[in-house]
Amino acid sequence: MLAAQEHRVVHHELLERLIEARVQTDELFQIVKPDAMYDRPIAERHRIIFYIGHLEAFDWNLLHERALSLRPFAPNLDRLFAFGIDPVGGGLPTDQPCDWPGPTEVRSYVVRSREVLDEHLQRLFSGLDAGERELEFSPTLLLNVAIEHRLMHAETLAYMLHQLPLDRKLTRNAVAESHLHTPSSPQMLEIPAGIATAGQSRQNGAFGWDNEFEPVEFSVPAFAIDKQMVTNGQYLEFIKAGGYENPAFWTDADWNWLAQNGISHPVFWKQVGDAWYWRGMFEEFPLRSDCPVYISHAEASAYARWAGKSLPTEAQWHRAAYGVCDGDEAAYPWGFEAPSPDLGNFDFERWDPAPVTAFPAGQSSFGVNGMLGNGWEWTSTVFGPLPGFEPFSFYRGYSADFFDGNHYVMKGGSARTASCMLRRSFRNWFQPHYQYAYAGFRCVEN
Repeated sequence: MLAAQEHRVVHHELLERLIEARVQTDELFQIVKPDAMYDRPIAERHRIIFYIGHLEAFDWNLLHERALSLRPFAPNLDRLFAFGIDPVGGGLPTDQPCDWPGPTEVRSYVVRSREVLDEHLQRLFSGLDAGERELEFSPTLLLNVAIEHRLMHAETLAYMLHQLPLDRKLTRNAVAESHLHTPSSPQMLEIPAGIATAGQSRQNGAFGWDNEFEPVEFSVPAFAIDKQMVTNGQYLEFIKAGGYENPAFWTDADWNWLAQNGISHPVFWKQVGDAWYWRGMFEEFPLRSDCPVYISHAEASAYARWAGKSLPTEAQWHRAAYGVCDGDEAAYPWGFEAPSPDLGNFDFERWDPAPVTAFPAGQSSFGVNGMLGNGWEWTSTVFGPLPGFEPFSFYRGYSADFFDGNHYVMKGGSARTASCMLRRSFRNWFQPHYQYAYAGFRCVEN
């Protein structure tokens, strides 16, 4: 009886977390002016209206049959809103606003999906449906997938809406900076040789996505790494030095991408005369030289070549972030304490980046600062499976579709990354020419 009560508590907590995640995404859609719902802020992505339906379609398609044995009430919308886009190779969507349902129909689908799921999930977890059927998948696993999928979209939607013109958004007040910080100066720290562990064990029983299993241990030789993420000020020096005009710093594919798209600076920057501005979520303001630069993997790699350095491997990044001087590894860069606002810029506390020196309490055992939050960090590691990888049978393409040699691992997290995804084993990834993610980098010397 006690074990059953404990399971019910866990499931209740998961339902509460799902509701909290819905609040995060609902608030994002409230930023968009009604006449902008069919806009496409990023050419490679769906129109905004798709994502309103997608989040509910994902939850419904995941849970209605596997966990609840429910029949679809709107199968056409379940299919329409099922899948997003990750175009590799320049293909862009060609749909028109008229190809999508009206906002009233979409929102009715959202309300109905939530009502039906919540009612039956409450019955399932209260024990009212116990014994009525055998479940192929653990409801705990499925709910964790639904929660983190939505929280991932809370971040991807944020950077998508970041690209929506200011006059198409309803202004919100940004969180005022309340912390002190010291000026940033470039510095590299020596990281001694040691062990780095990527991934986690299924035997631990903790949730993780399929690409997080099984753990693999790397023996990492000594190297040096930037103490802080590369800043806007440092990256501006690269631009002034003609970095976007010299093919020597770019691979052939990256150089062709620059030329074909007329790219000459980070997508979050705007030049007015000789002055540079940051395109914030709700306003444009003079570029802060001490904040991390957000750029694509191609741009980060070019800067590293210009500087005579390289991007860290996933193993090097792990070693610098989680390594401990006595040879062990910590759960977070700062130790084992759960993430909190004084340790980094994450968990939806802010809309825009903070200075790279803003959170000294969050530095790693080796003194490396800001490795969780304030911007994902590109690595040189091509995204691929860890030993023992097994795709989720109910979501086989989540990771495996991107083991194509054209996506790179990102580690860390941004201001809009939920704290549950700051776990050591979590792996993010993007293709090298994607400029829109809240992603920066730091360099290493071997």
